[in-house]
Amino acid sequence: MKRALMWINLMGAAALAVLCVVQWQRDRRLNLEINRLEKEHYAQRERITEQEKAASGLKADLARFKDQFKETHTEASDARATLRKLEQENTQLTVERDQLKASVTNWARAVAERDESLREVNERLRETAARLNDSVLKYNELATNYNASIKRFNELATNYNNVVNQLNESRRENRSQK
Repeated sequence: MKRALMWINLMGAAALAVLCVVQWQRDRRLNLEINRLEKEHYAQRERITEQEKAASGLKADLARFKDQFKETHTEASDARATLRKLEQENTQLTVERDQLKASVTNWARAVAERDESLREVNERLRETAARLNDSVLKYNELATNYNASIKRFNELATNYNNVVNQLNESRRENRSQK
């Protein structure tokens, strides 16, 4: 009887040792997975921080772009007002030309000045329109970049949430197994 008890005790100790080794391996694997997930969590957090910095920079660019757009719009409005004024002057010069046919020299000089003014205004209008078009293109590019950044941020946030959910599920499973 004593001998049988000794063998049973020996087998129980061996079974307990095997159980300890199996549980140790399982816990080690889970700890390695937790460490990996935490590293990924920190990497995701760093990427989110970088994306937030990029988004704030894009917001600042957008604000500057809006200001430039307003300035260009104001310049275009001023150019239109100048053009209207020059058109009125043109009409007045035409009436004066009919009245002053006797002084052809003065009329020719006035026409030359008027033409030069119109060329300058047209050139300024072309330059202003080109700047406006450039501003609109830059604004569109900025908006596209901003949308891409937001999309990437949303993807990163979704990935982060998935990782956190997996980690929480893993922890719940560990607690329920204990």
